[in-house]
Amino acid sequence: MWFSRAQPMRTGPEILAKLGVIFVCGILPAAAQSPAASAPFSASVALNRYCTTCHNARLKTGGVVLDPANLSHIGADAEFWEKVDWKLRSRAMPPAGMPRPDESTYNSLTSFLENDLDRAAAAKPNVGKLPSLHRLTRTEYKNAVRDLLGLESLPKEVDFNLLLPPDNVSSGFDNIADLLFVSPSTMERYLDAARKISRFAVGDTNIPAMVNIYRLSPEQPQDARVDELSFGTRGGLAVRNTFPVDGEYSVKLELAGAGREAHQLEISVDGERVQLAAIGGPAAGGAGGRGGRGGRGRGGAQDKPLEFRFPVKAGEHLVGLTFIEHTEARDEAVLRPRMRGRGTQPAIALATLSGPYGVKNPGDSPSRQRIFACHPNTGAEELSCASKILSGLARRAYRRPVTDSDLDDLMPFYKSGRAERDFDQGIERALERLLISPQFLFRIERDAAGARPGQPYRISDLELASRLSFFLWSSSPDDELLDIASRGKLRDPAVLEQQIKRMLADPRSESMVTNFAEQWLFLRDLENKQPDEILFPDFDETLRAAMRRETDLFLNSVLRENRSVLDLIASNYSFLNERLAKHYGIPNIEGSYFRRVTFPEGSVRGGLLGQGSILTITSYSTRTSPVVRGKWVLENLLSSAPPPPPPNVPALKTEGATPGETLSMRKAMVQHRANPACAGCHARMDPIGFAMENFDAVGKWRDRDADAPIDPSGVFPDGSQFSGVAGLKKALLNRPDQFVTTVTQKLLMYAIGRNLQYYDAPAVRAIVRESAGQNFTFSALVLGVVKSVPFTMREARDSGAVAEGRKSP
Repeated sequence: MWFSRAQPMRTGPEILAKLGVIFVCGILPAAAQSPAASAPFSASVALNRYCTTCHNARLKTGGVVLDPANLSHIGADAEFWEKVDWKLRSRAMPPAGMPRPDESTYNSLTSFLENDLDRAAAAKPNVGKLPSLHRLTRTEYKNAVRDLLGLESLPKEVDFNLLLPPDNVSSGFDNIADLLFVSPSTMERYLDAARKISRFAVGDTNIPAMVNIYRLSPEQPQDARVDELSFGTRGGLAVRNTFPVDGEYSVKLELAGAGREAHQLEISVDGERVQLAAIGGPAAGGAGGRGGRGGRGRGGAQDKPLEFRFPVKAGEHLVGLTFIEHTEARDEAVLRPRMRGRGTQPAIALATLSGPYGVKNPGDSPSRQRIFACHPNTGAEELSCASKILSGLARRAYRRPVTDSDLDDLMPFYKSGRAERDFDQGIERALERLLISPQFLFRIERDAAGARPGQPYRISDLELASRLSFFLWSSSPDDELLDIASRGKLRDPAVLEQQIKRMLADPRSESMVTNFAEQWLFLRDLENKQPDEILFPDFDETLRAAMRRETDLFLNSVLRENRSVLDLIASNYSFLNERLAKHYGIPNIEGSYFRRVTFPEGSVRGGLLGQGSILTITSYSTRTSPVVRGKWVLENLLSSAPPPPPPNVPALKTEGATPGETLSMRKAMVQHRANPACAGCHARMDPIGFAMENFDAVGKWRDRDADAPIDPSGVFPDGSQFSGVAGLKKALLNRPDQFVTTVTQKLLMYAIGRNLQYYDAPAVRAIVRESAGQNFTFSALVLGVVKSVPFTMREARDSGAVAEGRKSP
C-alpha cells in the first residue's frame, strides 16, 4: 500500500482497523451485483448505494464515516481519501456478501477521487522529508569504491560484508535514509576498510600477505564442469581475484575422496594452464607439475595439502582449480541417482590462495592506472602531480567539482605519507583520508538559496546526477554524467532521457537486478533456506545456485532489455541449464551453461511464479505453505500485505484423526481456518497459495500430496473462481494496473530512499498512466520515476538542521 510500515501510525494493521471489515482479495473484476445505471455517474449516489450503509455517522463501522457531502473538498483530507481510493482500486470494498459496484462504477468512482486528489497535489506538492545527509549503503560504498579505483574484485581481507556492518532494512530495502545511522563503532569499521582498500589499490609492496580461503560445501557436487572453466574439466571452483602487485602466489588444496584411481588436477589463470598435477592412483608418489608439493598416503589418500606456486601480474585474474574430466564421468553421474554430496570422484574441499612472495615492484594494475594520472620524474614535480591525482579522485569521489578546501584536507595526509617513505605512500595516505570523508560516505544535498523552511524546491543538477546514478547503478556518477550536471544541462528533458537510456545500457545497471529486484522480491533469503535433506535429497548447492542464476538472468532480461514489466508474470520463457531443467522435468537441455528456453503453450514455468527460487523462499524446510506463498504475492506483487497474525495462533496440524494419517495441505488448512480470527486473512492468502500447491517446497512439480490428488482450484472472497498457477496469472493480468502500480511504488521507494506515504500516490499514478502508452516497459517506468516530483524535488530544512559539508573527525 501507500503507507510506510516503518511508521506505526500508518502501518497496514492500523489502516485495516480504521477502515474495518474483511479485506477481500480483489484480484479479478467482481461480477456486477446491481443493474447498470442508465443515469450519468454520480459519486455521491455511488457512495450512498455501496458505502454509507455501513460507514455512516450512526454505525461508524471500522471507525470510518463516509459522508458524500465531503466529496466537494477531497483534497483537504487527502490522507483519508487516498485510503478510500486504494480500497476501491484493489476491490477490497465493499466486503464479501454486500452489494458491489460493476466495473464501470468502480472505475468512475476511483477516477473521480483521483482527479481531485491529483489536482490538489499539483497545486500544493508534498515532496516528503529527506535528511540532508544520506549515508551510502554497504553495497553502494562497495560499488563506489569499485568505480573510483577500478577494483572489480578484492581479496577476502577487504570483504565488505565482513568489514562493514549490515544496513537496516525497511519495507524490504536497505537504502532507506532515515535508518542509515553512523555510530562510533561503525566509523571504526569504515576507517579499517579505508586503510585496507587504499593499500591494496595503490599496490603497497609492504602489504600484508593476502590469504583467501575458499571452502566448498560438502553438498557442492563436483561431477560437472564449472561454467567459467574449460570444457573437458569437471568440478573445482573458479574465483575472480584482484592481485595487488606483481609477484608469486601460492594455492594450497585439500582434497576429499582421493582414491586408487589416477586423476589430474589443473590450475589455470585466465584460462591458461599453469599447473597440472597427478593425484591418486598407485603410481602417484606426489603432486606433479612445476612447483607442486604434497604426497599421497596409502590407497591414494592425501596426507597433507597440495601446494603450488605460480607468478601472477597485478590486477584481476580468473583462477581455475579443477580436474581433467574422465570420459566415463558423465555416464556415472547420469546413472547414479542424485543425492547431496560431492560425488564419487576426488573433489576439492578447501582452497587457500595466498601471497605475494618475492615482490619487487607494484606492477601496473588497473587500480594504479586509475589512480596515477601522472608519475613525477623529479622531486620538484611531486607536489603538483599529487595535487592532480587527488583532484581527479576527489571529483569522482565527492560527485562534484573540487574546491581548494577539499585539497587542503587531503594534502597534509599526502605530505605525511611522503615523508614516511615515498610518493606512492603519500598518495596511499591521502586516499585513505578521502575514503572516510563525509563527502564520500554521504550523499549531501544543500538547500536552495532563499528557500524557506518547509518549502519544496527543485534539487540542483549535481544532486540530481547523484540520485540518478545511485538509483540505476547503486554507485557514483561517472565523468560524463558529472560533466553534463556541472554545466547545468541535466535538467533538460531530452538530455535527461538520453542519459537514462545510456545508463540502463551500461553493465553497471545490473545493480537494478542484484540490488533493487533481489531486495524487492526477497531473493536473498534463498541463501538461508535449508530444505530437509531426507525429504528433498535432490536439493544441493548446485541446484540452489542454478535457481538464483535463473531468476537473475530472467530479471535482467526484463529490466535491461526494456520489456514490459508484465512479462515478470506473463512471460513464456526463462533461463535454464541441465541441472535446473532436470529438476523442472524439462528434457533435451544439456550442459552447465544457461540458455534462454521458450516454454510450450500451457507450461506452468513461465514468469516468476514458476521459478524454483521464488517457490523455495516461500516454503518451509519440510513442506509448502499456501499462507507464505499467498502473503508473498499479496505483499510483493499487489501491495496488499495482510496484517500480522493475531497472537497465540496455533501451529498448523498435518496429522489426521487416524493414527499415522497425514492430511493434505488443503485439508490441514481447512481445519486451521475454522478459527474465526484466522478466516478473514486466510480467505485472501490461501486461494493464491493453493494455486501454486502443485510445486513442492523446492519448486518441483507434483500431482499428489499425502497420497491425495492436489486440488489447485479456489474461490476468492468476491466469488471469482480460478484454477492452478495459470488461473492465478490470468487473474493478476486481468487488472494489470495493480501489479504495475506495485512495481512503480517499489521503484520510487528505492529511488528516493524513503518509505512512501499517501502524498506520493499522485506521483505513482502519473508514472503508471504515462507508461501505459509504452506497454509499461521498464525504461518508461524508470523515466517516470526520475521525472517525478518526489525524485526531482526536496523540502527545505528547518533553520536548526545540521549544517552541510561538516568536517570529518
